[in-house]
Amino acid sequence: MRGRPKADVALSAVEQEQLQAWARRRKTAQALALRSRIVLLCAEGLENNETARLLRITPQTVCKWRNRFAAQRLDGLRDAPRSGAPRGIDDRQVEAVIARTLESKPHNATHWSTRGMAQAMGMSQTAISRIWCAFGLQPHRQETFKLSTDPLFVEKTRDIVGLYMNPPVKAMVLCVDEKSQIQALDRTQPILPMAPGVAERRTHDYMRHGTTTLFAALDVATGKVIGELHRRHRSSEFLRFLRTLDAAIPAGMEAHLVMDNYGTHKTLSVKAWLARHPRFHFHFTPTSASWLNQVERWFATLTEKQIRRGTHRSTRALEDAIRGYLKINNDKPKPFVWTKSADDIMKSIERFCLRISNSGH
Repeated sequence: MRGRPKADVALSAVEQEQLQAWARRRKTAQALALRSRIVLLCAEGLENNETARLLRITPQTVCKWRNRFAAQRLDGLRDAPRSGAPRGIDDRQVEAVIARTLESKPHNATHWSTRGMAQAMGMSQTAISRIWCAFGLQPHRQETFKLSTDPLFVEKTRDIVGLYMNPPVKAMVLCVDEKSQIQALDRTQPILPMAPGVAERRTHDYMRHGTTTLFAALDVATGKVIGELHRRHRSSEFLRFLRTLDAAIPAGMEAHLVMDNYGTHKTLSVKAWLARHPRFHFHFTPTSASWLNQVERWFATLTEKQIRRGTHRSTRALEDAIRGYLKINNDKPKPFVWTKSADDIMKSIERFCLRISNSGH
């Protein structure tokens, strides 16, 4: 007995190329890729059973897509539109929500909320949330910025970025700064530990037990940090830290120190010390551009991992905790990788300046 006659599959050059592209391309939906393979094998003359065996599917599936292709060609392999509720919000309404979010403010607040916008536009709060999410709008968030007004911004940036991306031979590049006024804080009552379904809890008030200052120098090449703690933050303490660096850096090796424009870095005593130690070279970041100093990022990590949630009943306990973190960091150091060239930074600042100059504020 003979079954239902199978449809003949003959491909044109264009169809052959398109089917092969759908079958190979990574971003193609897997259902479309499978249907393309079915048609390609059928076009080679394989029977439905043989094609099903090779692709590990049922013969009925092969028959379905063979016939669909024979009747509708490439369009027959795509999914048909699914039934569902008609769209309730058209493009004009979406555009109106976006324009109102970007160009206006509510009369009773400094920024729009989903409820306020929903009431103003006559939509549901869920619809506003979806529109904002789709277009990346977050009226509740605000970030800060500050552009440097240093007249030598370009020269200083190129100098420092050049040290990061093309460090001099037989020299160390150290990012130097002080994290001052680190407070030793203890809670007024014991901390309640974390439990399943319950976060760690602590009292909102605290007791101060003094402060300390961390002088740190981050080795850009290795990620190791030379640190020293002092109770005060003066030029004399900075000079002591410079002597520590002088002892730690191998003799005969140049040292390039990246630092900010804090007053203790430019006193007469520091300048005199620098004149007596010609292998040390200071590179000052532009004003209001501390983000160029990599040790600032390391300070943020120290705060996040050790200081912010720590409890210290004395300044000595705080200093011991910082020294412990320094040891852990230097046992397995990991340097930061600087990727932006000075030209990239200048272009980024140029784009930002154009945005704020055209903002209308």
